[in-house]
Amino acid sequence: MIVPKTCYAKSGELSIAYQVVGEGPFDVVFVPGFNSNVDTGWEMPVAHLYRRIASFARLIIFDKRGTGLSDRNCGIPSLEERIDDVRAVMAAAGSETASIFGFSEGSAMALMFAATYPGRTRSLVLYGAQCKCPGWVDPPPPDNLEELIDKFWGTGASVARFAPSLAENPSFRELWARYERSGASPSAIKALVRMNSELDVGPILGSVKTPCLLLHRTGDRACNVEVSRNLAKHLPNARYIELPGDDHAPVGDTKRLFDEIEEFLTGSRPIEPSDRVLATVMFTDIVESTQRARELGDYAWHELLARHDQIVRAEIGRYSGREIKTLGDGFLATFDGPARAVRCASAIVETIPQIGISVRAGLHVGEVEATANDVNGIAVHVAARVVATAAPNQVLVSSTVKDLVAGSNIKFQDHGSRTFKGLDDKVRLFEVVAAG
Repeated sequence: MIVPKTCYAKSGELSIAYQVVGEGPFDVVFVPGFNSNVDTGWEMPVAHLYRRIASFARLIIFDKRGTGLSDRNCGIPSLEERIDDVRAVMAAAGSETASIFGFSEGSAMALMFAATYPGRTRSLVLYGAQCKCPGWVDPPPPDNLEELIDKFWGTGASVARFAPSLAENPSFRELWARYERSGASPSAIKALVRMNSELDVGPILGSVKTPCLLLHRTGDRACNVEVSRNLAKHLPNARYIELPGDDHAPVGDTKRLFDEIEEFLTGSRPIEPSDRVLATVMFTDIVESTQRARELGDYAWHELLARHDQIVRAEIGRYSGREIKTLGDGFLATFDGPARAVRCASAIVETIPQIGISVRAGLHVGEVEATANDVNGIAVHVAARVVATAAPNQVLVSSTVKDLVAGSNIKFQDHGSRTFKGLDDKVRLFEVVAAG
């Protein structure tokens, strides 16, 4: 999906940045947490949520005043002023009524809007809610948050709090750091954190009659699950779903999260299409990545990893492959032609050593079940085991791949048969010695 055009709505004297994506039969206004940027957000995990909602609705996203691409120097905004911004964005986007989706600190704005403008609120979704409410007692702070912001904002350190499952991924940490910097300055973030910590939605909960879905992960490290548990007890028309996990951001296993949101907003859960196709599966892997990262240090390793990712993506594109996902120090991609896949893997293995690291690749052809963001099936497991067997700067393929590229001028060397865990039959392996 191409990043949509960024527009501006006037809220008083301020300009509020917003985007509209999707052409569904009803509108959803997404109210972000304390930090956002409508442009760079499409590089972040929240973009998967955007795309899912835009597949069945017209999605309106925006940056709250003081953050992202909206006017920054506006002091500490009140909740009422922020509600004015929601109305301004809806008016600019031509939206009369909408479902309001409040994420994290955005939950207070969503609740306030629903209580103030019930006729304009179709429904409410609150995920990872963060606000004071009846029955909620502030826990002792685990650390000095403002001091942490002063020291570490813009470095990606907060990923350990917001997306702990990805905290050890250096590429994601750098991506997170850029998102922090693009959203707000440290002083602005501190002011917003202070304001958000004082918001108490208790007095308005009884006025929120709109149907509401609350979702929260049990171990959420950024926003305590007790917030949503207490909100659910005091909202007259609420449904509460607690999901496993420690992440606050919509990362990791998001299938049920997204399915529950779609079912609530549309009235039906999507039927997952069974898209089983024959594909060539390619895994690449950096050899001894942990050791190289230790030798180079964090900064140099991140720079080198970014260069590696750039080269691999360029070759996948050159040979018409489909990047499925990155795996920290490698890639998973699929191809609709085995010869192109072999040539792509060979090009990667030949090029990457020029930047000072070694990679290996493994390929297998088989039937896979393709979803929007992943592929599954025995073929994927076989390819993963093939790459684990490969030596540095080597491309190994299964006999299935070799047999299907006959006549393409690709040369192989037989490496014998291997028994892989979880597979009944042995897999015969061949090294690519010339890609034609």
